[in-house]
Amino acid sequence: MMIDPKSCDTTVFEALLDARQRHGGSKLAIEDADRQKLDYNRLLLGSLVLGGRLTAGTQRGETIGVLLPNVAGLAVTFFALNAFGRVPALLNFTAGLRNIVSAAKTTLLHTVVTARRFVDAAKLEPIIAALEKTEIVPGTRIKIVYLEDVRAQIGALDKAKGFARSKYARRFHRSQGMKPDSPAVVLFTSGTEGQPKGVVLTNRNIVTNARQMFAHADGAFTAADVVFNPLPMFHSFGLTAGTVMPVLNGMQVVLYPTPLHYRQIPKLIREKHASVLFATDTFLGGYARAAEEGDLASMWFVVAGAERVKDKTRQLWDAIGTELLEGYGANECSPVIACNVPGRNHRGTVGRALPGMDLALEPVEGIATGGQLKVRGPNVMAGYVKADKPGVVVPPDHGWHDTGDIVDIDAEGFITIKGRAKRFAKIGGEMVSLAAVETLAANAWPDGQHVVVNLPDARKGEQLILVTDTAEADKDALLELARQQGFPELWVPKHILVVNNIPVMGSGKVDLAATTALVKQTRPLL
Repeated sequence: MMIDPKSCDTTVFEALLDARQRHGGSKLAIEDADRQKLDYNRLLLGSLVLGGRLTAGTQRGETIGVLLPNVAGLAVTFFALNAFGRVPALLNFTAGLRNIVSAAKTTLLHTVVTARRFVDAAKLEPIIAALEKTEIVPGTRIKIVYLEDVRAQIGALDKAKGFARSKYARRFHRSQGMKPDSPAVVLFTSGTEGQPKGVVLTNRNIVTNARQMFAHADGAFTAADVVFNPLPMFHSFGLTAGTVMPVLNGMQVVLYPTPLHYRQIPKLIREKHASVLFATDTFLGGYARAAEEGDLASMWFVVAGAERVKDKTRQLWDAIGTELLEGYGANECSPVIACNVPGRNHRGTVGRALPGMDLALEPVEGIATGGQLKVRGPNVMAGYVKADKPGVVVPPDHGWHDTGDIVDIDAEGFITIKGRAKRFAKIGGEMVSLAAVETLAANAWPDGQHVVVNLPDARKGEQLILVTDTAEADKDALLELARQQGFPELWVPKHILVVNNIPVMGSGKVDLAATTALVKQTRPLL
């Protein structure tokens, strides 16, 4: 199903106005774990009232840092900054002090918006203190703005201005200089390969990806759906897929501040009769195991991204009677590139590309079929902002984003991810996919989590280390299974490191850098 390019020729805030007009101002749009409810009218008015205070003393087009969890206040802040022509930079509060300060410097942040309640609960005081000491311009330090203080300053005049602006909201918004191709948000890479890069997404990028997802689903989503989103919005999976897409298409969104509450989340899903869930394999497995009978009965389907889906996770959701749809994306693509849909769910693949996207495969030495995937389309980012050139947006080469993933595409267009280009090891002259070896380990111990790390080896070029949380993991057992399933013995890891927990990032992905560091620390003991 195609999308109308004209429907994407708009800003995020204008798309919100269109959604209110189509679905009605009294329709519930957002609810959070604190039971704060926002219909479209309240979301719009709240954005215009808060935005007036929040942007005081800032410039049109300025990038403003936002350090908040998944609460209604974050959604209002996001739309408020867009309404007033400012660009939110959503800071990853799990990234650590060094990376957060680096992100602030890279995007030239003069202001960071947060909340005292969140800072206290997440113990972010050291990060706030470091930001307050950071000089973006010599002699001028970052200003920390607390939402509690802003709300306390809002008086009758602010509310009257907001109400008046809501009557001509589209005209007011356009007067703030925000255009379809203006930056709408800045997100950040993980920083595992150096300092974090800013990923600049335009209004057109985000609105297009929201429209692409809805069209690609081909009727699977309806305005009657309730979407449960526990994923942080500092990643575009949580922002665009889990929040903006449903809001722009009339679906209610239930926001939850952390994906780690495995027992609480299924109970809230039951209470809210949620029918759609966006999450990662790690979290989906946790929810399915922790749920009591009936907790997840309302769930029509779940959409998994950010990491490969394990067979055990599929089995858990199959037993519940919920269809698990695996997709694929990247922050740089707003994020969704491809996804399976009900009725066309090819397990083991990440589905077909979304409408309006061009794909290209570049040959990779040692890989017989498929290649390294490059993508182009209206959802591909404006560009990166890098630490060595703060504030300067470097666009992708001729509009093509190199995903760094090696994939195969079948005759029907279904995409199979073979692994990251950087997650192949060359052992004895043969290319070995670390993801394939992880699959072998998952076949041996389906209830565990497994990560394969490659390190230099003087004799064979590289060696593989399996990191697992399965206490009974044994190399001989893995070798025997490899023989039975036709895997080359060369693929069996040289060593196995058993740990209590595999390091995981805030987005739900395995923290490969931390896992590799763990292996290097314990390597002398292997």
